[in-house]
Amino acid sequence: MEDIKDIEQRILEEVSKASDLKALDEIRVSAMGKKGEITEMMKTLGQMSADERIETAKKLNLLKSAVEEALSKRKDILENEALNAKLACEKIDVTLPCRPETQGRIHPVSKIYEEVAAIFGELGFEVAEGPSIEDQFHNFNALNMPLNHPARQMQDTFYIAHDKDKPFEMDDAYVVRTHTSGMQIRTMENKKPPIRIIAPGRTYRSDFDATHTPMFHQVEGLVIDKTTTLAHLKGCLYDFVKAFFELDDIPVRYRPSYFPFTEPSAEMDIGCLKTKTELKIGAGNDWLEILGCGMVHPNVLKAGGIDPDEYQGFAFGVGLDRLAMLKYGIPDLRTFFESDVRWMKNYGFAPLDFSSLTGGLSNNGGQLR
Repeated sequence: MEDIKDIEQRILEEVSKASDLKALDEIRVSAMGKKGEITEMMKTLGQMSADERIETAKKLNLLKSAVEEALSKRKDILENEALNAKLACEKIDVTLPCRPETQGRIHPVSKIYEEVAAIFGELGFEVAEGPSIEDQFHNFNALNMPLNHPARQMQDTFYIAHDKDKPFEMDDAYVVRTHTSGMQIRTMENKKPPIRIIAPGRTYRSDFDATHTPMFHQVEGLVIDKTTTLAHLKGCLYDFVKAFFELDDIPVRYRPSYFPFTEPSAEMDIGCLKTKTELKIGAGNDWLEILGCGMVHPNVLKAGGIDPDEYQGFAFGVGLDRLAMLKYGIPDLRTFFESDVRWMKNYGFAPLDFSSLTGGLSNNGGQLR
């Protein structure tokens, strides 16, 4: 019978010469499998005397440990070699420039979002985000919109039932938010004045034509403290439109209007020149409506848990899609959501065109024609 030391030396030599993981596993099975060489030797221990069995078992256990350790080390080496070989075959030269026809673009709405956030960030506003599915308190009731308000009718608002197995009750249903104004209430509920936030995000209404879509983007602004006046609102919005359209001066006017959550309310117009083929912002004798605004209604402050006798503030809302259409000359709102790569190539922005007031909002237009 071959000596245990000789067996150990032979097996360890075979392990060291194993060229791949498959060959290594075959050695493991032949040595330590159910019918392996070491396993068969362990089975003979019962036929030995007590003293001989103790001595032989000790040697076999040492042999088994030495083989297991050698197999583990060799396996690690072979796995690393296999991985390195695979990486060498599959390597990619990341220094090569991407092909122009496959380069991605930033959507104009995403670009406008960055621009608006950059402007109001410089003015000290924080960005507040909230849920797309709202309860009717935050979407309507708290914003001074009673149950009989026209905006709450089903032809204008998307309702979601609480329980599909129960009869639908509109007064008790959730809504897919019709504006981001609900974030005004949520902010007032969770933050003490002074408050200065913008709330950009997707909103949803039942409408569809060249200037309206069922899903669109909006940004709301809210300022609340003890001294804010209508003059502060006008100054804030004037600074915003100047920075956004990148003009040193721009004519603006405010027309009285009505919104249930502000009092007094107004619509802001900017000066422009309209022709059959062109719309030029900041010049001419024409006017273009751009946003709605006003002083926060006392009922809205109360709904948000703020005392209207001590605090006051202003709010405004503007469509991000509309801003994109005006600034970058996009005629039809519906094309924003058609996923046409040709449209994106024409109106999209390079991925590294970051928006900032110091570096330029639109980077000289930013468009890649």
